Amino acid sequence: MSIRLSSAAVARQAYLQSSFARNVNHRLLGWLLAAGLALASASTLASAVPQGSVVTANERGASLTHINLASGDANTQSIGIAPHNVQLSAPGHYLMAVGEAATDDHRHGHDGGHAHGDAPGKLKLYPANDPSGALVASIEVGSHPAHVVSDLEGRFAFVTNAGDDSVSVVDLEARESVATIATGEYPHGLRLSPDGQELYVANVLDGSVSVIDAAARQEVARLPVGQTPVQVGFTPDGARVFVSLRDENRVAVIDTASREVIERIEVGRLPIQVHATADGRFMLVANEGSEAEPDNRVSVIALDSLTVVATHEVGAGAHGISVDDTGRFAFITGLYDDSLSVIDLEAGAVINRYDTDQGPNGVTWVGH
Repeated sequence: MSIRLSSAAVARQAYLQSSFARNVNHRLLGWLLAAGLALASASTLASAVPQGSVVTANERGASLTHINLASGDANTQSIGIAPHNVQLSAPGHYLMAVGEAATDDHRHGHDGGHAHGDAPGKLKLYPANDPSGALVASIEVGSHPAHVVSDLEGRFAFVTNAGDDSVSVVDLEARESVATIATGEYPHGLRLSPDGQELYVANVLDGSVSVIDAAARQEVARLPVGQTPVQVGFTPDGARVFVSLRDENRVAVIDTASREVIERIEVGRLPIQVHATADGRFMLVANEGSEAEPDNRVSVIALDSLTVVATHEVGAGAHGISVDDTGRFAFITGLYDDSLSVIDLEAGAVINRYDTDQGPNGVTWVGH
């Protein structure tokens, strides 16, 4: 009697088989090294160590933590705001951190460390590769800023303002806000399409995603997606956008050509950030859970099958995700235990963990 496997089972089996083969190869290489027979192994081993550095935005700590991945050294820098997100600008000029003025409510975690205020927030710019670098600029944006991205040239930044249902457009050369774009209710996560033409914005409170023409600086569509969308993530080819639906424990998949939801995928509890690997193989989903009942899992979705093929356990309250440019290493913040975990997607394992300051939300990988 033959047994047919579902597409999900086949995808999982392929992932596990490839991981097993890689692990066997690693063991064989170890034996060869021990016997002194593998003269070319040094470069292979070096490739298993992620390069560059990672920066976390610590909302409760009102700080950024810079982690050198080669040495493991960590340096925490106070920045005077409670940053919800940090992002590297294109082409790597600045670290961009957004948040409200730091208060005791943020430091003690009231309202989850993510208060909703009326005062203008700040976009702060720092040198990209200098953990102790001086502030380059502090730019006023809208109320309760959550996430930031830049355009492909690094000339303009876009900041979601959850407190006034808008996106601020910031001129990074003039260092001032130059336009405001209306969105749905409580915009939170946003990402720029790979071709630089459109922004997709998750609107938490009206269950929608705003599609913004980046050049025209206006919303051109608003797509219903489901309950409590928090963040979006493009596939590298720009053909699809994944949206975390926090209160459904699922992600929605949007076809960008038709602007329709084509699939919904079950993941862990209260998913927050989503991020594709640069090689186009996987979409990663951080499942935060709640502070009372944290989740600590990262769901790995194979982009060819749209199925969950692996789950990795990281720190409590998995929240922020960044991926290096090889597509091999993923970096996940643990919101409730002040940690950063590193996943080797080739080996299929968490390979390192670092301490951060309090309440790490956003995270960005900084290249060499």
